[in-house]
Amino acid sequence: MTVSPAAPLATAAPPPTDRVLAGMGLMVLFCLIAPLIDVSSKAAAQGAPVATVTFGRFVVQAVLMAPVVALLGPGFRITARAAGLTALRGACAIVSTFSFVAAVQVMPIADALAIAFVEPFVILMIGRFAMGEEVGPRRLSACAVGFLGALVVIQPSFANFGAVALFPLGTAVTFALYMLITRRLSREMHPVPMQFHTALFAGLGCLPLMAAGAVSGVPAFAVALPADPAIWGWCAGVGLAATVSHMAITYALKFAPSATLAPLHYLEIVTATLFGYLFFGDFPAGMTWAGIGVIVASGLYVIHRERVVARRARVILPQ
Repeated sequence: MTVSPAAPLATAAPPPTDRVLAGMGLMVLFCLIAPLIDVSSKAAAQGAPVATVTFGRFVVQAVLMAPVVALLGPGFRITARAAGLTALRGACAIVSTFSFVAAVQVMPIADALAIAFVEPFVILMIGRFAMGEEVGPRRLSACAVGFLGALVVIQPSFANFGAVALFPLGTAVTFALYMLITRRLSREMHPVPMQFHTALFAGLGCLPLMAAGAVSGVPAFAVALPADPAIWGWCAGVGLAATVSHMAITYALKFAPSATLAPLHYLEIVTATLFGYLFFGDFPAGMTWAGIGVIVASGLYVIHRERVVARRARVILPQ
């Protein structure tokens, strides 16, 4: 849901214009395809348990990524250190996906996505308080405003749907951890096999959860094969959309700096709203739009401040 940091600006040469445009085009493609993950998840969750949809996403993604890894040639080998980080990344992916699928099972997609879009703020807060990174008062204030925007969306959703309205916050927190692990893991392995191994580890990680669900009888964790063939198609669609969209953003980041791509990410809210209306007839209410506006404005301000800080660092660091 977010983008990784670019190479240090003080030493990296600016990429050619045509590569930046290609990166921006791939980011727009991501914003067009990524909401189809949510559409497919919501449709699949109407006829299958949330854990089954989550498991299906990772199985399909691993199957689709295996020939890509073989064709591109990075190889399937993985070091012990990378395997440990990948296991953590897969665990975060399980919780993030499960939480969001459980949310959109009953909530409008745009409402759930708007709440989950506090994830960039969560990354900043983790960096500030857990990792000791320097985050100025302006960005901290923008984070606080962004959370207030999320509360504006959560309040009516909580009244209508109950505690499930809090699930997207779980997605935001675990996806923030997912991205921080990704930053570290990117030093250990190529991004293409990283996606394959993450899907493989996450799929395997779903099995004990589903087994526990079968024993405990918790409906969301139940193991059930959909009777409707269309549900099978929607489950496959979750994995397909996830694979294509994540490949798009991976190569977008290869072609263009994250500071250039980050503002484009908010297009995802627009396309998610459109698809939610077209497929399910859901359209955000006035309070939801107000919260979305606050979250987007706060996020864009944080991006602006990140650019200011990066420019200052470029001046201060020796050339």
